[in-house]
Amino acid sequence: MPTYEYRCEACGHQFDEYQSITEEPLRKCPKCRKNRLRRLFGTGGALLFKGSGFYQTDYRSEAYKAAAKAEAEAAKKTGDDGSGTGKTADGSASSAKSTKSEAKSK
Repeated sequence: MPTYEYRCEACGHQFDEYQSITEEPLRKCPKCRKNRLRRLFGTGGALLFKGSGFYQTDYRSEAYKAAAKAEAEAAKKTGDDGSGTGKTADGSASSAKSTKSEAKSK
């Protein structure tokens, strides 16, 4: 059942009420008993899909996204493409595997 937020225009009393979607909005304030109650637009509940077919990463926080973007930009500046091979200043790739094979051939 959804939670609706109400405020009395007469006394200013504000409260939440659990109601069915099909129920009529409340009209009488529980504090001052006047018919000046108004339903407010609340933030509502978030809809979150879980289970197979939905990815947890679809709901990442903005802070996580900002950190990931900063990390990707830093990797571009250093020339690291994430493949495990470091790039040297002249743009040639070097890795542990390539240096071992060069040593064997000598």
